[in-house]
Amino acid sequence: MGKKTIGTCELCARGNVETTVHHLTPKEVGGTFLPTAQLCIPCHKQIHSLYTNDELGARLNTIEDLRNDVKIYAFIKWIRKQPPTKLIKTKKSQERRKKR
Repeated sequence: MGKKTIGTCELCARGNVETTVHHLTPKEVGGTFLPTAQLCIPCHKQIHSLYTNDELGARLNTIEDLRNDVKIYAFIKWIRKQPPTKLIKTKKSQERRKKR
C-alpha cells in the first residue's frame, strides 16, 4: 500500500481517515500512469481481498464501477457507519482463494 495520509476516502466517503493511493487500473495490468484514488485502508484491503488485479483492470477501474459492484456495496454501506479508528480484518473471498 504506499504512503499514508489523513483525508477522505473516495470510495466510502468517510472523513479524517488514513488513506493510501489505490491504482484504479492495477500497475500489474498497465495502470502505472493511469488515474488513482485515495482510499481508506479498510476499503483498499477489501477491494484487493475480493477481486483479482485482472478483474480490477478489466471492469472495476473507476470509483463508480466499484461503488456499483454487488460484492463491495454491502461493505461500503457497513464501513460508512464505523469510526475512523476501527481496525478491520479482511479475508480473501472464497472465489479468490480458489484462483491460486
